[in-house]
Amino acid sequence: MAKPLIQEFTKGIVKENPVLCLVLGTCPTLAVSTSASNAIGMGVAATAVLVCSNAVISLLRRVIPDKVRIPAFITIIAGFVSIVQMLVQAYAPDIDKSLGIYLPLIVVNCIILGRAEMFASKNSVLPSILDGLGMGVGFTAALLLMGCIRELLGSGTLFGMPITSGFMPPIIIFILPPGGFFVFGMLIALASKLSGQQKKPEEIGCAACPLAASCSKLAGNCEKEAK
Repeated sequence: MAKPLIQEFTKGIVKENPVLCLVLGTCPTLAVSTSASNAIGMGVAATAVLVCSNAVISLLRRVIPDKVRIPAFITIIAGFVSIVQMLVQAYAPDIDKSLGIYLPLIVVNCIILGRAEMFASKNSVLPSILDGLGMGVGFTAALLLMGCIRELLGSGTLFGMPITSGFMPPIIIFILPPGGFFVFGMLIALASKLSGQQKKPEEIGCAACPLAASCSKLAGNCEKEAK
């Protein structure tokens, strides 16, 4: 029982990372990953909404009518986003100002709505919570990695502290949209390469066919009859 639960948590971090493997949530990923602090703020907020909405949707999965499930999911998600936004505004106003419109837009984040539709609405509460937590951690990790790279190369700082000011000037393009797309593409390529090394190459042609031996015998018999 424990092993499947662990797998539900870990799949979103590496194997099914929502950003680098499933390529979901690219809009907030590219927009807020200009600094590491913004990336952590967005990641933590999205993770909190993911976990809470998954839990509630899983609890209500037998109560919500199938015809209105999507509006119901969005309403539940919007409620938790409002709570998270008010908490951020109260205790981290700088993060709220930096994230801007992308914080309330968590409501329509395809990662959260996708997990609600594909997993939470079909599974019990504990696996749904672990699924949301794993996806949130994977989303936060991808955002943080992008944020660190872009802030370090584009501003010469990390979490606002100067790092490369003494030996390398900032490369401004990395904190602009083209730099974001470049880093995003490189990370996706790296993730695809690492995941591809774990898979055996697929065999194609007659060698992969379980009836290859019988076919070769049949072909040999046909050749003898022709002669």
